[in-house]
Amino acid sequence: MATVTLREEATDLLQRLIRLDTVNPPGNETLAAELLRDYLADNGVLADLYARVPERANLVARIPGQGGGPRLLLLSHTDTVLADAADWQFDPWSGELRDGEIWGRGALDMKGQVAANAVAIASLSREGFEPSGDLIFAATADEEVGEDFGLSWLCREHPDAVRAEYCVNEGAGDRIDFGEGRIFYLCSAAEKMSSPFRLSVHGRSGHASMPGIADNALVKAATLIMRLAELRPEPRMEPEVAAFLRLLVGRQVEAEEALEVARRVHPIAAELVEPLLSLTVAPTIISASQKRNVIPALCDLICDCRLLPSETQDEAESLLRETLGPGDYDFEWLEGQGGTRSPIETPLWEAIESFVAAEEPEARVAPVCLAGFTDSHWLREAFGTVAYGFFPLRTMDPEVAARLVHSADERIAVEDLELGVRFLRHVARQIGG
Repeated sequence: MATVTLREEATDLLQRLIRLDTVNPPGNETLAAELLRDYLADNGVLADLYARVPERANLVARIPGQGGGPRLLLLSHTDTVLADAADWQFDPWSGELRDGEIWGRGALDMKGQVAANAVAIASLSREGFEPSGDLIFAATADEEVGEDFGLSWLCREHPDAVRAEYCVNEGAGDRIDFGEGRIFYLCSAAEKMSSPFRLSVHGRSGHASMPGIADNALVKAATLIMRLAELRPEPRMEPEVAAFLRLLVGRQVEAEEALEVARRVHPIAAELVEPLLSLTVAPTIISASQKRNVIPALCDLICDCRLLPSETQDEAESLLRETLGPGDYDFEWLEGQGGTRSPIETPLWEAIESFVAAEEPEARVAPVCLAGFTDSHWLREAFGTVAYGFFPLRTMDPEVAARLVHSADERIAVEDLELGVRFLRHVARQIGG
């Protein structure tokens, strides 16, 4: 019988995962959890399913540690965002393998990493790997919506299942060539806080044929939207951005010059740095009158807002109220998730660096802060876990990959899937050896 390579094993598993519709909502992640449980059982790895409701199971598997060493968690999620088949070249749930790429919803975000995690722990188990501390693989539900069926629920209700000193998650890993020999693999060590807010703008209703007798809340909201659009906060330098720019230009860069320095190097560098110098605000949802001929007395405006890890909501609210100025409106935070960071000087960072050095000696690992956020913050907040986002992508152009996430024609290069498996096996051996 022909020996199946790790590349072929990961490709087959990813195709099978993609063919399961785990779009969230509703999720139905149990489909993926059961597939992974059966695959791992065939490879001598025991896995448990934890579910707040039966159809939304989280899978946690482990190779038990033998020497009291640090635990390493390979974290991933099995739910995906929606896909409209009419926009795709292939069926989003086909798992089509074409020209060295696997197509389908979740290939990049993040069933590819799910499959790589599973193949890494399964292959290590077959080889008799005995880590000093537990090697854990978690494939969780509900990352895309976050209604407390996934990692947040596990950390609270089953903390010992996912407690770990170190974690590798999604978030970065792109290989970017900035020119002049500056080749970086990005590794996310921090993330901004998701802090959306609502403005409830008050006015006085009236018949739309006589606007002069009313006080149009929608018009008043438009003024506030323009003020938010003109907001230009003072830049501030977060440690991850400072370290990234030091690697990029070989000197300490001040916050005031950071964006211009990045622009001079490469457009991608500027795109990375710009949202990390301050909070960002983007008005996204507005609702007012439900009838064409009625002037609204109330207009609700929801804004996406992302805060730097060093910022608090109190600090941000002061700036936002100053920007908006006085007016007949109410301000309300809708949530505050994320905004955490992990230190860079750790054995896990060294393990990532040693992998990149072996694969591509001229490349460097560069820290970044995510403008969005991942499930890593639950681990950092619950257990103080050192959590990084890193899944190396070397074959696919990083700008193409960024456009495909949550979009049509999502796909991953088989070469990158295999590279990910090699990386995860390397890290597991470095931390657990």
